[in-house]
Amino acid sequence: MAAFELNWKNTALLVIDMQKDFIYGPICVKDGEAIVPNVIKAVEVARSRSIPVVWVVREHDPLGRDVELCRRHFYSADKLKPAAKGSVGAELVEGLMIKDDDYKLVKTRFSAFFNTHLHSYLQGAGVNNLVITGVQTPNCIRQTAFDAVAFDYHTVTVIVDATAAATSDIHNVIVIIGHSVTRRCPFEDCDAG
Repeated sequence: MAAFELNWKNTALLVIDMQKDFIYGPICVKDGEAIVPNVIKAVEVARSRSIPVVWVVREHDPLGRDVELCRRHFYSADKLKPAAKGSVGAELVEGLMIKDDDYKLVKTRFSAFFNTHLHSYLQGAGVNNLVITGVQTPNCIRQTAFDAVAFDYHTVTVIVDATAAATSDIHNVIVIIGHSVTRRCPFEDCDAG
C-alpha cells in the first residue's frame, strides 16, 4: 500500500530534460536511460487523468551565448554544444513525445521557473500541485522543486525512480535533502492515487 495517496487534482507533471544529449550523449546522466520507462509511465498516467504534462527542455544558442558561464566551454567551436537548438541532441528520447495538449517550456538554467513562463502557465491552468520527473537530480530537479516550494505550490512530489543523477549516491543524497520540503515516492505509489 502507498505511504500516501498522491492528489492528482490540480496537479501538473513536469518532465525535465529528457533529451538525447542528457540521456545518451557524451554528457549523459549515468542512470538516465534506466528511468525512461518510468517517465513514460508517468506521462501515460498523467494523460489518462487529464493532468497537464509540461515538457521542460534545454535548447541553447549554438554559440552558447545563453548558457551559464560555468558551462560555456562546451560551446566553443570544436566542443559538444549540448542541447543546441535544432540539434539531434536537443530532441526528446525515444518513447517520449509532446502531444498537442501538452506544454513545451524552454529553459536555459537549472530551474524550470527561472526566467520562464512556467509559474504563469501553471497558475492559469489552476495547478497548485506538482509531480516532477527527469534529470538531473542535484541540478534541475532539485532547483525546480525548491523554487516550486518558494512559489507556494501545495505539494511538490519527486518520483524517485523517474529521476536520476550522475550516480545513485548523488541521487539518493539529494532525494533525502529534498525530503524536508518535498514529497518523494516511487512510481508505483504515485500511480495509486
